[in-house]
Amino acid sequence: MSSSPIEQRLAEIRLTRRVRWVLYALGVVLFGALLYRSLIAVEFSASDLYQQWPIFVDALRNYVPDWWFIVERNLFRESGITLAIGFAGTVFGIPLALLLGVLGSGRVTPFPFNFIFRGIMGVSRAIPALVWFLIFLPLAGLSPLSATIAVAVSTIGNLGRLFTDELEEVSDGPIEAMQTTGASKSQTVIFGMLSQVKTSFVAWTLYIFEVNVRVAVTLGLLGGGGIGEIIQVQQGLRNFPNMMAGIVVVLVLIIAVEMVSQRIRSYLREDKEAGGLIQLLVGFPQRMAESALK
Repeated sequence: MSSSPIEQRLAEIRLTRRVRWVLYALGVVLFGALLYRSLIAVEFSASDLYQQWPIFVDALRNYVPDWWFIVERNLFRESGITLAIGFAGTVFGIPLALLLGVLGSGRVTPFPFNFIFRGIMGVSRAIPALVWFLIFLPLAGLSPLSATIAVAVSTIGNLGRLFTDELEEVSDGPIEAMQTTGASKSQTVIFGMLSQVKTSFVAWTLYIFEVNVRVAVTLGLLGGGGIGEIIQVQQGLRNFPNMMAGIVVVLVLIIAVEMVSQRIRSYLREDKEAGGLIQLLVGFPQRMAESALK
């Protein structure tokens, strides 16, 4: 006796569920195996950490910041150098990031030629800024300039890829409207595509700027100047109070950059046109105070 269509459907659902649970179980087992091998590779030992914990707690007593060192060494000036590295590197990287990001989009450059530009961005993105810094040492030595160049090259790949992804998601309506008017290819790209993603482009640029400021701190630890270099020198001298003072300044710098960037992105999302950038800058202190009181 043949089963009814409903029974057959129920059987298929049960089978699908069993297969799904088997796949879930295999995924969990694979995840556990990878985690276990990773812990072995990093020589993780809970017993060693437990034994070292009292020593770590005792060492924390030496990690009290020397607040006077901030003023004596003018650490906020050094943090300004770090901020300048991140800012200049971002600005220098934007033109090529925009160019390669646009040309890397399949909507602008046909396949497979667009992958030439994607490949250039991929190389820039695959090599960390830290390695780029080491590559450019013969050009500018251990200096903030080498760090700035490294940040700029890294920005080209990271920001360009984000630009490309945004362009792939634009709607076809404005593009088709431009084409029906007889617009050229460049006009279609500028007014039909870039006009749709200009807000996203600015938001992603601000995000990359935040990342680049953190990268600038790391490059300073290698001799790239700024607050990172001060921290590295004090750590080498085993002067941990001074080192912690530098870390406190880094925290202040990163938080300040993130707060400013977040407020600008929030302003852009609200799509306010009146007053433009001047209104944004003038009203920034008031908006920050209102946010702090919420």
